[in-house]
Amino acid sequence: MSEPQPSTDSRPVRVRMAPSPTGPLHIGTARTSLYNYLFARHVGGTYVMRIEDTDLARSTPEYERDIIENLHWLGITWDEGPQVAGGEDVGEYGPYRQSQRWDLYAREAQGLLDSGAAYYCWCTLDELEVVRRQQEREHEPPRYNGRCQSLTDAERAAFEAEGRKPAIRFNVPAERVTFDDLIRGEVEFDNALLGDFVIVRADGVPLYHFVVVVDDEAMRISHVIRGEDHLSNTPKHIALIRALGYSEPRFGHIPLILNPDRSKMSKRKSQTDMTAFREQGYLPEAMVNFLAFLGWSPGTEEEIFTLEELAARFEIEEVHKAGAIFDKDRLDYLNGVYIRHLTDEQLALRLRPFLPSTLDDESVLRVVPLIKERLVRLGDATELVAFLTETDDAVASRYEPDLLVPKGRSPAEVAGALELAMETLSGLSHDDFAADELEARCRNAAEDAGWKPGDFFRPMRVAVTGRTVSPPLFGSMELLGRDRTLARLEAAMRKLGAAEASPA
Repeated sequence: MSEPQPSTDSRPVRVRMAPSPTGPLHIGTARTSLYNYLFARHVGGTYVMRIEDTDLARSTPEYERDIIENLHWLGITWDEGPQVAGGEDVGEYGPYRQSQRWDLYAREAQGLLDSGAAYYCWCTLDELEVVRRQQEREHEPPRYNGRCQSLTDAERAAFEAEGRKPAIRFNVPAERVTFDDLIRGEVEFDNALLGDFVIVRADGVPLYHFVVVVDDEAMRISHVIRGEDHLSNTPKHIALIRALGYSEPRFGHIPLILNPDRSKMSKRKSQTDMTAFREQGYLPEAMVNFLAFLGWSPGTEEEIFTLEELAARFEIEEVHKAGAIFDKDRLDYLNGVYIRHLTDEQLALRLRPFLPSTLDDESVLRVVPLIKERLVRLGDATELVAFLTETDDAVASRYEPDLLVPKGRSPAEVAGALELAMETLSGLSHDDFAADELEARCRNAAEDAGWKPGDFFRPMRVAVTGRTVSPPLFGSMELLGRDRTLARLEAAMRKLGAAEASPA
């Protein structure tokens, strides 16, 4: 059994987020970042951003920008590290990009070689595959068989003469490792099952398990809070930490995010890209609230929190062990709540990117009260207000004549109703063309004609907006204006007439 890990209670709290810029920011990384942020802010600690870009082939400045900008969109900030993509580092423990820390990794790897805690490995991929297949046939756990650990000087010289470049393997102590997880309590692993693993590739590139440990020590990280998928990596990291003589941080592993069927969320099969949520019109406040509850709750019935309120309430020990279900209906609900908490002026500003530039700011502000209650996402506004910027011909082309006809009514009856509506409305001046007046006159006309108001309004709605579902009809007509409203009603009458005249 390993020695108990040293306490970190007396160390200043320093946590880190260490994304790899090999893809866009996704839900899991965003939530992990949020939990680190909330923990750091709750206890007055320091939050570090470190870019883990040792995968030189897949890491790109574009992905780094996506990650940083989306975290900032969520309102998540950090005390050390790059504040903007490609920008200068802030903090005394930089550089904060792994690609700029090669010399440190080389020194630490050499130290492990010198102490005997690591050794050179000349095995080729083909040779390793032969071993793997043999272990599979014999139903043994797949792990390195230690072949290169006991090579003679002559064997090493022969490999070098062949031109082989050695990797560096860590010599994993065959011991049981126990640690006190912040969320899961005591966790135990048998490192004898791991096998020795590569920490530096033959081309000199250091690998994740090694560099993450080196960087956490160099940056004085006291608490490592990460996803449950890293739980099996922790015994490797603890073994490296001890071999290097480092201080052990406290580890906490947060639950996986699951689909509604409890399968693991997949970046290939599920929507996980944060940019996609932004583009659909989810508010950052709603997204933060939703992410916070994916694995944690305040223990009360409260459900709406600001980022600051979350930080005040967040306790890492209260994070759940079980997987968190990604409930999109819940996200939609929260987003709608946050939308309706905005003033009309605030919502108009948020909607501007989702609406055509041909719709001026005054019109946007006027349309907000009509659509506010109908919005689930800001992006919904694009379709809801399209009738205002579409041409009259485009609106008319959206529907077939039969969409104008309520159940139980004939096209001829609907044509008559539309004609009555036009007569009712045409007597109004431009200044009197207001929603309340329009509704009162049309309700009276429907009653006089013996129509139910809903049936009378349906062909008007379709004619004016091209849709059966729209913002409030009379508010829409007011925004559209007298002349365009009458033109669209007339166009609907023509469509009905043309349909009646066409042979069956």
